[in-house]
Amino acid sequence: MSVPTLAADQSVRAPLPVLGRDVTVPLVTGGEVTYAALDYAASAPALQRVWDDVAAYAPYYGSVHRGAGYLSQLSTDLFENARRTVADFLDCRTGDQVVFTRSTTDSLNLLAAALPDGCEVFVFETEHHASLLPWRDARVTCLDAPRSPRQAVEILERALADRTAAVHEGHGPALVCVTGASNVTGELWPVRELAAAAHAHGARIVLDAAQLAPHHAVSVTGLDVDWVAFSGHKLYAPFGSGVLAGRADWLREAEPYLAGGGASRRVTRREDGGVDVEWHDGAARHEAGSPNVIGAYAIASACKALTEAGFEALAAREERLVRAVREGLADVSEVRFLSLFGDDAPRVGVLSFVVEGWNSSHFAAALSAEYGIGVRDGLFCAHPLVRTLLGGDARAQGECGAPEAGPGEKSLNAIRVSFGAGTPDEHVERFVRAVRELVRDGARWNYRTVDGRCVPDTSA
Repeated sequence: MSVPTLAADQSVRAPLPVLGRDVTVPLVTGGEVTYAALDYAASAPALQRVWDDVAAYAPYYGSVHRGAGYLSQLSTDLFENARRTVADFLDCRTGDQVVFTRSTTDSLNLLAAALPDGCEVFVFETEHHASLLPWRDARVTCLDAPRSPRQAVEILERALADRTAAVHEGHGPALVCVTGASNVTGELWPVRELAAAAHAHGARIVLDAAQLAPHHAVSVTGLDVDWVAFSGHKLYAPFGSGVLAGRADWLREAEPYLAGGGASRRVTRREDGGVDVEWHDGAARHEAGSPNVIGAYAIASACKALTEAGFEALAAREERLVRAVREGLADVSEVRFLSLFGDDAPRVGVLSFVVEGWNSSHFAAALSAEYGIGVRDGLFCAHPLVRTLLGGDARAQGECGAPEAGPGEKSLNAIRVSFGAGTPDEHVERFVRAVRELVRDGARWNYRTVDGRCVPDTSA
């Protein structure tokens, strides 16, 4: 089967310009090649437009909210306008708050710290650790992995119905946490239906949109979720910024996530030597310290760029790339793609797979060293899900040069390829060609394990 040539299709828009698109990397076999960044699910490259916007603002950088000077006033306006831009991007309701954080992980830990006493959290075992682990001070019910979107709703409805039946006076509130798109399989989850099920049983719901927001429009109002969290570094903005947006009441009633300047409205000293604090009740309550103004501005810039590019066109192009990978490897029997809902389930540009007879770390290392292709291998910070998909035997791998799994044997880890708005057609074509060649011919170089990673052996 020949590898499809995507560039021949002129009906789909070109990829959006991103940083690093012209970076070249050395190959162990000699020469250099343009780097194919196919690890968007971990961190997407920054859009060129976002970087240009940040560079244009940088000379005007100033402290926010507390300076009378021109640059401080300019930065304050920019910071608060970024908040409004994000609210518009998410189609937030009147009265919703947009809190700037460091990441999705930070956002969900903030919400976890704001849970009312006695709150019970329902989360599927399929979640990324960012949404699976923050709820340490709450009672957590971990739900089994569903095998269809319909089953996901049914599992949640049963769990909430059981809770409702067991409710007694003084029972606390409930929160459901769910991803919008899996960081392992890319599959889209039935968020609107899950939100309806949660609300029907008096629970609230928070959407982990880290993998969804870069690929599809996210409407807080349309999906009827109570909160949404996402990260800038997956939304084509630089590292270090994130968002938690949604209902204000739990956030307003909770102790500040961090105590310090910016979160406090008024501080007075008591006669006994202590201090009394009156905290802000808006977003500032959970944004103590000098905020990441550039990070907030970068997220807002990315929101505008993606909106203007049009999610419908971006999603159509991604679907085409996903289809090219699957069709290009369809006759390679050694390659098995992982999914919960089936091969034809709607998904974003994320695919995970195993290769029979290969150690996943070895395969990923060969893609990088011999083809200049960057993918991810391992458990993708979603250990329970990957264990389920691999048959329960996912664990740390041994020497990278040794075969991982033979016929009928279980794989230990997986390989993930992911792409998005900035992925050129050539990168996907090269990936398909490289996988086919590695499976057919094997690696052309020797590899060894160093600090737990498989790397080319250059000792000879």
